[in-house]
Amino acid sequence: MFEAFDALILARVQFAFTVSFHIIFPAFSIGLASYLAVLEAMWLATGREVYINLFNYWLKIFAIAFGMGVVSGIVMSYQFGTNWSVFSDKTGPVLGPLMAYEVLTAFFLEAGFLGVMLFGLNRVGPKLHFFATLMVAIGTLMSAFWILSANSWMHTPAGFAVNDAGQFVATDWWALIFNPSFPYRLLHMVLAAYLTTALVVGAVGAYHLLRDQLRTGPRVMFSMAMWMIALVAPLQIIAGDAHGLNTLEHQPAKVMAMEGHFQSHPDGAPLILFGLPDQDAAVVRYALQIPKLSSLILKHDLDAPLAGLDTVPRENWPPVPIVFWSFRVMVTIGMLMLALGLASLWLRWRGQLFSARWLHRSALLMGPAGFVAVLAGWITTETGRQPFTVFGLLRTADSVSPLAAPAVGSSLIAFIIVYFAVFIAGTVYILRLMAEPPHHGEQGPRGDLPERAAGITPAPAIASRRLG
Repeated sequence: MFEAFDALILARVQFAFTVSFHIIFPAFSIGLASYLAVLEAMWLATGREVYINLFNYWLKIFAIAFGMGVVSGIVMSYQFGTNWSVFSDKTGPVLGPLMAYEVLTAFFLEAGFLGVMLFGLNRVGPKLHFFATLMVAIGTLMSAFWILSANSWMHTPAGFAVNDAGQFVATDWWALIFNPSFPYRLLHMVLAAYLTTALVVGAVGAYHLLRDQLRTGPRVMFSMAMWMIALVAPLQIIAGDAHGLNTLEHQPAKVMAMEGHFQSHPDGAPLILFGLPDQDAAVVRYALQIPKLSSLILKHDLDAPLAGLDTVPRENWPPVPIVFWSFRVMVTIGMLMLALGLASLWLRWRGQLFSARWLHRSALLMGPAGFVAVLAGWITTETGRQPFTVFGLLRTADSVSPLAAPAVGSSLIAFIIVYFAVFIAGTVYILRLMAEPPHHGEQGPRGDLPERAAGITPAPAIASRRLG
């Protein structure tokens, strides 16, 4: 049934599908791990029971999200060998060590302390347990560090040479790891993870406040989430602007696609708010635009010239409509986050943070917005890199494995079926946990099961242990 399809297109669809499922879980678990560390620190500092109740409440949700993130990430690694073997061969000497560093540092740190974090509060004591929680939070940030370093190198390659076999090899690991776009992309992603988590926590708190405004747990989590959104949303806008300027320097075609600038503007470029990009005709139809504002944003000068896609060979154009609209989705959600944060500050000042039901409904509606913004941001940056896997050096069409379309298509169908079955079930379970409010004496994940590992343990032995 896939004979009429292109194997390259199917391989790209498969990777896009799996990475879209995967990215939402790290985006949530990175922020949630840090939130758990803050909750436990507040409990140790103040002794208030509400903080440990919230810690145990969100710890169960973190365990499920973390597990689904790990499982979906492993699948992506296999695709490098199955669908993108040429890419793996050529970039392996550079990206292989970076991925190994992520496993040897971040993943080992997370795996080493995760069990203590989940089950060890009553076994190792509060201070050692807090140390384990802190290590897991640091591990998630280190994981983001290495993954984004590898991904950023594909956008702004540096510190490398090409050997006789056509492979990229490192010549300067410092320049390679801290490539030109890496600091901006790392900051942008970490802030996005914190905002995503804050929106989810705020939505859960708002849901329970709509049902009962006097519950202490929802009040505390909602207040903390609104503080985070109010503080981080402006920082994210500033970081996004700096990231955009860096992208303009190193990947100008991506910015041209984001802005919808098919034509160059020698006397100041307009900011196109909305329109319908027509890539074949190289024009944005029905454009609603503000004159010269794009030049002001990108060059800080109303009359600054901006080059358009007419200066780039057409075979090197990214898919403009996708990049154009995904960028606007991300920016629009960012503005809504800022508005939510400012509204919470105003109502907090007026003493109405826990009584303004319209704010609670708004926060509830914004709960999934962080995930949508993260997906839109990744679509913008990854689609904007096309038609290259390593920008300017290795084309996507030259990176794919020599596979027939039916082989890729059949595995794509299998992924779709399994992913929707497993991850929808996990998401439904998380939503069921969120539907119940945190309560007095909230317990974390149970550590007393299973009674034994796989294998046969004689029943008398079990009974003797219980009696003894």
